[in-house]
Amino acid sequence: MAGELSFESKLAADIDTVWKWMISFHGISREMAPILRMSTPKGVTSLNSVALQPGVPMFRSWVKLFGIIPIDYTDLTLLSLTPHSGFVEQSKMGSMKVWRHERSVFPYQTGCRITDVLRFEPRLGGRIVIEFVQRFFEHRHKMLRKYLGSLD
Repeated sequence: MAGELSFESKLAADIDTVWKWMISFHGISREMAPILRMSTPKGVTSLNSVALQPGVPMFRSWVKLFGIIPIDYTDLTLLSLTPHSGFVEQSKMGSMKVWRHERSVFPYQTGCRITDVLRFEPRLGGRIVIEFVQRFFEHRHKMLRKYLGSLD
């Protein structure tokens, strides 16, 4: 069973601030906490910290429940990274047959609008995993609005 989900938040922060947030592992970690955390190699602080070769894995990241219990991995792979616009991630994951995450940012009123479009197919768990991903990205967008201000 495949899932396709989309999320949108209108943020008070300017596009430069949001761009720095969305490519930094500090920002990504704050969005995901306290539910999940992704590991990164020593010295990797943002998506810009690793040379991008589209379609080639950047590194393996362990996904940890509550930041402690390893429950999955992702071979983090970007197809594109366009400054102040967005990225397309299509990574191999232990839990997914398919994982594609497109994140985009656009100017909006006095701030910006950020969107996430997900296309994925869990190896196991079907509807339960789709529901978890739905709730998890709802949480991520709640954190985006909390830390970067909401225009909603």
